[in-house]
Amino acid sequence: VQLQASGGGLVQPGGSLRLSCVTSGFDFDYYAIGWFRQAPGKEREFIAAIAWRSGTTYYSDSAKGRFSISRDSTKDTVYLRMNALNVEDTAVYYCAVDMNYGGRYATLSTRGAYEHWGQGTLVTVSS
Repeated sequence: VQLQASGGGLVQPGGSLRLSCVTSGFDFDYYAIGWFRQAPGKEREFIAAIAWRSGTTYYSDSAKGRFSISRDSTKDTVYLRMNALNVEDTAVYYCAVDMNYGGRYATLSTRGAYEHWGQGTLVTVSS
């Protein structure tokens, strides 16, 4: 099981980015992919998750309205579209897989629910 996150970079306040998470080695159906981020000196926080089979999406309160998670099953890829970025969005963004997806937000928003993680991609919002 592998996850490869990419798409980070430097963006000005108000700008947009789309992160990608390419997955491989998955031989099971009922799982979810989540995006987390970790800013310097802060805890890793949940942003969004998507159930791979159904496409059901979950968002943190801070992500609703600005961020959008989606998947392309033909490319084994999950995307995180981020709009109206501000300096507080500066962080390393990680994707991860919950192989025991059960459809509960309380679980999906918890770091410990995810068994495998990608390496992270840095997003810097600065003028």
